[in-house]
Amino acid sequence: MSVAGKKLGVLVINFGEPEQATSEQVEPFLERIFLQNAGLEPDEATVQRARRLASGRAPGLIEEYLKIGGSPLNQQADAQSEQLETDLRARGHDAKTYSAFQFTEPFIRNKVSEAKADGVETLVALPVYPLCGRSTTVQALEDVRTALNELEWAPQFIGVSGWHYHASYTEMRAGHISQFVKEHDLDLNDPDTVLYFTVHGTPIQYLDEGNRYDRYVEEHCLQVAQHLGTARYAVGFQNHTNRPIAWTQPDNEVEIKS
Repeated sequence: MSVAGKKLGVLVINFGEPEQATSEQVEPFLERIFLQNAGLEPDEATVQRARRLASGRAPGLIEEYLKIGGSPLNQQADAQSEQLETDLRARGHDAKTYSAFQFTEPFIRNKVSEAKADGVETLVALPVYPLCGRSTTVQALEDVRTALNELEWAPQFIGVSGWHYHASYTEMRAGHISQFVKEHDLDLNDPDTVLYFTVHGTPIQYLDEGNRYDRYVEEHCLQVAQHLGTARYAVGFQNHTNRPIAWTQPDNEVEIKS
């Protein structure tokens, strides 16, 4: 698709996190996350369970936020969106970016509506997740399409996903690791050293339904390791324990101990 000469809008979609480490902000945030995956347990009272899960998880998450002085994610996401707009305009595009979040305000629908009001002709949805997962990239793009339908708006639409294999991204990740290795005088091929990738897990049901997140993880970790010139690496998944369902393996804690 060509966007030359058209007013371009780019939705830069991130996860979103509470601006303040309070139960008033953290519990609704967690509830939205749990509700999104509620379909994985169709026999339960989904709303009530999501609220219970959010209420139980909130104190621990609030404590973690307070330890780091609050989450920096939203500010970083907004700055990233602003820089992208600057770069696009420098390349001659009539472009405006819109920083949107899946689980906190401003939500995706709000920013799609804003882009419509601005007269955008080509709308690009860019979830910032490099690995295409069902509850992140896929859901974010579905939310954009839902908003377009609800607003009865049909601009030229481009959804971006699956960019973990892009050479520049692999080089960036490998470059950061290489710098760390040099600064700490490490050798990735030393028998006592292992390059360890810890990755967010996903329910096996999503993989059974066709999402290939597990394959994307394998591809990306292999590419980074090869770029660094080592075959000595391991991968573990950060899985949730609040749902009695199967998750990607090996589990992070088990793999680290092994």
